[in-house]
Amino acid sequence: MVTRSLLAGVLSISLAGPVVPVDAGRRISAGRLPEIVYVAHRGGALEVPENSMSGLSTALRSGVVQVLDFDTRILRDGTVVVMHDATLDRTTGRAGRVRNLTRGEWRRVRLRPGTGLPGRWRPEHPPTVAEVLDRFGGRTVLMLEAKDPDSLPVLARQIQERGLADSVFVNTNRPAVAREAHRRGLMAQLWRSARQMRHDRPAEWRDFVDLLDVDYEARDEDLRRAAASGIPRVWAHTVNTPRDRDRALRLGCNGIITDAPGLLTAVRVRGVPQRGAIPRKV
Repeated sequence: MVTRSLLAGVLSISLAGPVVPVDAGRRISAGRLPEIVYVAHRGGALEVPENSMSGLSTALRSGVVQVLDFDTRILRDGTVVVMHDATLDRTTGRAGRVRNLTRGEWRRVRLRPGTGLPGRWRPEHPPTVAEVLDRFGGRTVLMLEAKDPDSLPVLARQIQERGLADSVFVNTNRPAVAREAHRRGLMAQLWRSARQMRHDRPAEWRDFVDLLDVDYEARDEDLRRAAASGIPRVWAHTVNTPRDRDRALRLGCNGIITDAPGLLTAVRVRGVPQRGAIPRKV
């Protein structure tokens, strides 16, 4: 179990060093990721307010992750925004369905930082997807989950208009939606639960899935089958302890999606043959 005090200590250490600057001479793309990748899930939801601009900024400044993850929902007027839940109740000061709002009403919503987070955080406006793409696109690789599949045309347009099709993964749990994302020229990511993985045949998806996002709680044989599928990236979610990270890597995963990136990158990987460099704190 990840404790608050340990997270607070690790976070303060990881943020104390200098910011790792983006190398302006190299184009940011998924093809330039290291062999072993760390992803800040919802920005690192055990360390920062999830799906918030301040949380994503903190994760990027920390220098310990190569990918920022966030979730998306669509509003009544077609605006695509950053939010995990279908309702506002859990993470904001309001209640009701996200889809019932307009862009103007969305501007009046304020995120409510979780009480268990290390550090001090202020309520803030939840961003739109366009705002996140404009802030972070081209600076790091992004991963967004299309919680509402009907938002895919809008997401595709926003990503392609900004020239980010090779640095933004579009995530879904539905193979048909992943296939449609691929058809639209996007990098398709498909996540699967441990239960689904018992019956999946992931090799059947390798023609249109760029990233297979697997449940770390899956059986050993299911993780090995995913790693051997021919899909080039097999990343495990949502991994929050060093022991679970090491198991996922040992079974063939080459990426770790975590709510606690500061913790996992501070604790050395053990018992795993290393094909590529593990990121170090700076």
